[in-house]
Amino acid sequence: MAGKIISGKEIAESIRGEIKTKVDELKGKGITPGLAVVLVGEDPASQVYVRAKGKACDKLGIYSDTIKLPAETSEEELLKLIEKLNADEKIHGILVQLPLPKHIDEDKVLMAINPDKDVDGFHPVNVGRMLVGAEGFLPCTPHGVQELLIRSGNDPEGKHVVGVGRSNIVGKPVAGILMQKKPGANATVTIAHSRTKNLTELTKTADIIVAAIGKPEFIKADMVKEGVVVIDVGVNQVGTTPEGKRILKGDVDFEAVKEKASAITPVPGGVGPMTITMLMRNTVKAAQRTL
Repeated sequence: MAGKIISGKEIAESIRGEIKTKVDELKGKGITPGLAVVLVGEDPASQVYVRAKGKACDKLGIYSDTIKLPAETSEEELLKLIEKLNADEKIHGILVQLPLPKHIDEDKVLMAINPDKDVDGFHPVNVGRMLVGAEGFLPCTPHGVQELLIRSGNDPEGKHVVGVGRSNIVGKPVAGILMQKKPGANATVTIAHSRTKNLTELTKTADIIVAAIGKPEFIKADMVKEGVVVIDVGVNQVGTTPEGKRILKGDVDFEAVKEKASAITPVPGGVGPMTITMLMRNTVKAAQRTL
């Protein structure tokens, strides 16, 4: 029996409905949530993301300011811009689109953002808050993974979650979020990665697999047990169609694994729509804090 498809599109849509209500409430109190997105250079994938973020803001009634800078912008100029945005009361959330050009230190830039405007959840202060279970901004993709699990009826409580991948953007924070002593968490989490020995033995013990290793169709059917829930974070371009459209594959061999899984996210249409939605939610949360 093939697994139930977890539609990130549908779940993201229902969360956006909740966000819109909150935006309207804030506007009633004279506050319009504001998001500044900074794009340095001409990276095509980044341009697509930035456009999608702008569209999402427009639909929800969030003020958005997209600042495009040439690739040769100096680190000093970028830091000055962030300083200005930190002080701007119209802006509640600041997002600097990564990757940045090689001559700019990403860590320095992320550190410069006021943690109370860090709606990406990457500032070490917010990472620390996440880890100790304190109030802060959760990083958008891992938080989206948690919401997908909860809202699809696959509460991670008491389950064994195996995360495959240990990046600072997905792997580590997914573990940090799902192990918390909180509703929608309370999972036993194992993080596996490229150096893990006997990976298949480990993934076969998982009730939930979060695949974020960046290798197309890496998780095969023989690596999972019957009834597993699979969240596929991977987005790998494996070619283009004759019309020039990108062909995307996740980190999971979807067709084979869905026959064993009880629930699985597709690529595209799974985790992707959740990331921008959680960014919108964080922006509204930042605005609410100013009340």
